[in-house]
Amino acid sequence: MRDRVLAEVHARPFVPIEGSKRILHFAFMTDHDEAAKARAALADFCLERGCPPPPPDAKQHRVELPDAVLRFELHAEFTTYTWEFPQAIDNSRFAKTKPLPFRPGADELSSIMLHLPQPGPLLVSVDLHLLPAALVGDSWRHLFEPSQLAASEVLGGAALVATDFRPDASGFVRLLVLDRKLTPVDAGSLVQRLLEVETYRTLALLGLPKALDLGPEIRRIENELPRLVQLMREAKGLEASRILLDRLTALAAELEEGAAQSLYRFGATRAYHELMSLRLESIGERSEPNLPTLAAFLTRRLTPAIRTCAATEARQDQLSRKLSRAAQLLRTRVDIELESQNRDLLRNMNERVQLQLKLQQAVKWVSIAAITYYLLSIFHLIFEGLHREVETVDPVVATAVAVPVIVVLVLWFFHRIGKRLAEP
Repeated sequence: MRDRVLAEVHARPFVPIEGSKRILHFAFMTDHDEAAKARAALADFCLERGCPPPPPDAKQHRVELPDAVLRFELHAEFTTYTWEFPQAIDNSRFAKTKPLPFRPGADELSSIMLHLPQPGPLLVSVDLHLLPAALVGDSWRHLFEPSQLAASEVLGGAALVATDFRPDASGFVRLLVLDRKLTPVDAGSLVQRLLEVETYRTLALLGLPKALDLGPEIRRIENELPRLVQLMREAKGLEASRILLDRLTALAAELEEGAAQSLYRFGATRAYHELMSLRLESIGERSEPNLPTLAAFLTRRLTPAIRTCAATEARQDQLSRKLSRAAQLLRTRVDIELESQNRDLLRNMNERVQLQLKLQQAVKWVSIAAITYYLLSIFHLIFEGLHREVETVDPVVATAVAVPVIVVLVLWFFHRIGKRLAEP
């Protein structure tokens, strides 16, 4: 894995940008299979035009075409296509007209994307125009919605960035970069960071719809839990406790299902928001008179949504712990009631065993008496038969003499049987 780990540092390098450029940036939500299909489609696109295709495991690829440059990038859950169009600017003083930002329209330039299949749902569309500040002047203020305009000097005053973060008629969020004294490397890094800011901003907000969808469900569970706890206090008997435990378990399962579905999305929201903040911090903004910076604008507008996601996740976590404690208390009560029932059952069983032992003792002595009686009856018949042959033998006396002997033998016999049964 060493090569992959070391290559990650150079996976998405800055590309120097010289002169005026028009850049269209698209981001599509893709899973692993869709990303693989997108890379395969790009390989076909390159081969048809005689360009080198992307390597099998490449996360980014640059395609230089006669009229544009395409930068293709694969990320964890999205894929980006960034088209760079050169803009010829007449800097001579004899130029009749000044260059118009965002002309021609993005809808005309974006037709080039029709040569590639859409890999997934479109999430981000950015129209970024890099122009010399001296040729544009102050007209940039009229290109955006005045109430939504955010602008700032960046990189120590080397450039000015302006946007209103609103999609235009073609669905593109427009970013204007006015070059004052940018080097090609600075221009490339600034453009990439601005595109990442818009991409991460949009991705960070994907958690908000999920949080809003989960809100009513969490609120219902929050209202149901106190009622169940009240019923726990009033409930008596094992059956009532079991019914309450089933309801608590059902609520916990419902909550955990929503938490499992939103776990990745809320985690991604935090990560994307942090990345966006780091990108804004790296460009070193300085405020323009009477206008908020990009960071200030996004902080004011984005923070409530991020906090909503964080609050929803915190509510899920706290509610899960409360449900767990309530279920544990109720389960403890059920266990205690079961132990009480088991104790009563064991007591009854012990009483029945004692009774059975007494009955067995009674039956034992009855059996001893019966066996002794039957044996004596047999010996009496024998003695009577001997009396007919030997008159000196008295059957009654002989039977009386045999009584203690037979009783001892019978007792010894039962003792031996009991001893054998007691052996393990």
